[in-house]
Amino acid sequence: MKHWPHAPAHWLFQPGIYLVTAATYRRVPHLNTSTRKDFFQEALFTVAEEFGWQLHAWAILNEHYHFIAASPDDATTLRRFIGKLHMTTAKAFNKEDGQPGRRVWFQYWESLITFQRSYLARLRYVNQNPVKHGLVQDALQYPWCSARWFIENAPQSLVQVVSSFKIDRVKVHEPV
Repeated sequence: MKHWPHAPAHWLFQPGIYLVTAATYRRVPHLNTSTRKDFFQEALFTVAEEFGWQLHAWAILNEHYHFIAASPDDATTLRRFIGKLHMTTAKAFNKEDGQPGRRVWFQYWESLITFQRSYLARLRYVNQNPVKHGLVQDALQYPWCSARWFIENAPQSLVQVVSSFKIDRVKVHEPV
């Protein structure tokens, strides 16, 4: 099979913990209102549960999102998970905007996280993504990321370890 160099490969071979990033088509800020971010976040939770993906972290911005999730035994369900998430949200946004059939989502990128330190650093990265993009000074104040949920639900020892990781050199696909 020839690899097309301009699109993500989506080589899902094994269950595990994945980091997923997706962007809107041409970076149009379709998620630019609280209502749309609320709707997308609820859709993310619902579809993740439907396909058996356990969310560990998420950040929803105006034109892209990230999440970290543990796959079910069949990691290949990610394609259907993302497809349903994008179809559901695109139809709703297009209906609201009176633009049926408009392309809303571009594509997504996933990577299997295989090292504990990589996982911990990426947890911090996703939780701090709204700060990285200048949307807030404190991620705990951003309702469309998992930072507050993580602080309130993770064991304090894990919160302390994750908080100690520097993220300035973490390589995560940021769609342009």
